[in-house]
Amino acid sequence: MRIYLDYNATSPPAPEVVEIVSRLMATEFGNASSVHAFGQRAKAVLDDARGQIAALIDADPSEIVLTSGGTEADNLAIRGATAALEGTPRRKIVTTGIEHEAVLNTIKALERRGWSATTLTLPETGVLTTDAFRAALDRDTAVVSVMHANNEVGTIQPVAQLASLAREQGALFHTDAVQSVGKIPVSVKQLGVDALSLSGHKFGGPKGTGALWIRRGVRLVSTMTGGRQERNRRAGTENVPLLAGLGVAAQLAAAHLANTARRVSALRDRLEERILATVDGTAVNGDRSARVPNTTNISFDGLEAESLLIALDLEGVAISTGSACSSGSLEPSHVLRAMGLPSSRARNSLRFSLGAATTETEIEFVAGILPGLVTKLRRLSRTAAALR
Repeated sequence: MRIYLDYNATSPPAPEVVEIVSRLMATEFGNASSVHAFGQRAKAVLDDARGQIAALIDADPSEIVLTSGGTEADNLAIRGATAALEGTPRRKIVTTGIEHEAVLNTIKALERRGWSATTLTLPETGVLTTDAFRAALDRDTAVVSVMHANNEVGTIQPVAQLASLAREQGALFHTDAVQSVGKIPVSVKQLGVDALSLSGHKFGGPKGTGALWIRRGVRLVSTMTGGRQERNRRAGTENVPLLAGLGVAAQLAAAHLANTARRVSALRDRLEERILATVDGTAVNGDRSARVPNTTNISFDGLEAESLLIALDLEGVAISTGSACSSGSLEPSHVLRAMGLPSSRARNSLRFSLGAATTETEIEFVAGILPGLVTKLRRLSRTAAALR
């Protein structure tokens, strides 16, 4: 039996998504920029997908820029906004230490070009306080980027309040909503942000698809030069079949959001409760209420998380120590460190992220084998330490 509990890294594409991508690869090969019938049919497919994506986040289709994923959307939002403000007195970016590398490394690149950045640490809850955020803002702040839901601990930031504070200072507010769209209700109108990134493969769509919502009137400079696709905001011929798959995934997510969230949340809570009750030296990282319904991040004292991850994989269970984009790094989780947790705890924590296909039987199996695995690994760790 193989059990997949790493949905925050990627999710299996829905059957309906696989079907439309496969069909359109054969039937709608036209270039959506062409004026002939083949091109116009392809354009109609893109228009449908744009509308489905917009409906999922309570937006207008004309404000959706189709991208290759969340990383490109983050880059377009941050680089595009700062490029539009070149030559103005505003030269400061505000973000948090728990952001995805797509945001953090983009801001680091901008710092090397003369921009200044304030990167906020968070309390152990993993939720940014409005007081700390307000203190970081000033009239030099040009762009703010604060994620909606964190990929490692699942905590949800009070984006609507933060965006309101940023607006008072005249700063543009971007949110990386890659881990929230498709899992909880997301409305760009209610959030009050200026730009929002999403990624298709996080909620049953194809990899290599994403979108950036840009509020009408917000100026962004395109980060890709070329043709006039996406209303001059993202050059390059659109991948019609894959983007159609993203549209279908968005439509399915919207239709099943409430039921899936309720069921997955109950399974997550069951797994969490069983682990905390049966395995000594465990604790949940981050706020247990302000978080997406599918995610729990748990620390296991006395062992390295990598060893437990491998042991679970040998039992057929796939989980993660954190972001898949940081896989292979020997450094402790930058998210947990930004929350003020010690390096030892950042190294012994695992992320369990559930999805629509997760079953109660799978959760019971994982909860059942964990105590024995942890006991064995802790014993081996003590033995190894004694031999040093």
